[in-house]
Amino acid sequence: MKFRILLLISLILLSSCQGFFKKTNSRDIPTSGPERAKKNLEEGRGVSIKSATKGLRGGGSFEFNTSNPLWRASIETLDFLPLANVDYSGGIITTDWYSDKNSDEEIKISIRFLSNEINATSLKIIVHERICDKNNRCSTKLLKSKIEEDLQRSILNRAAILDKNKKN
Repeated sequence: MKFRILLLISLILLSSCQGFFKKTNSRDIPTSGPERAKKNLEEGRGVSIKSATKGLRGGGSFEFNTSNPLWRASIETLDFLPLANVDYSGGIITTDWYSDKNSDEEIKISIRFLSNEINATSLKIIVHERICDKNNRCSTKLLKSKIEEDLQRSILNRAAILDKNKKN
């Protein structure tokens, strides 16, 4: 009896897969990977990262990528610093600790993207300062300085130029 039930369920499952598998001619299928990917995209098949993660994020959905002028301007402005974390989807750039020459003072910069718009409220720039003594005891503090304002102004100016060039 168990065998008959198992056989019946198997037949039902196999018959329902008939629409899933299509007969194809092997001459119509490209052999190289890039050609197959191109054909799948043209036919609307396949999975992209964007479609696979759609609906998984809560809140607003920001697309921080290289076509975003604010993002590109930030990367270009910080290109002289070693980057520790660059997260497109999270909208954050964090530098590693940086100091001029052999100074005991180091800074670390974090930029958080709050929106895609090119304005002062779209960025939150945080600068930390770390001072170490000769015994390698370090203290870290949040630094409110002209660096934040200068960085923000520089990034916004560069983003405006990139946006203008993109539109032209």
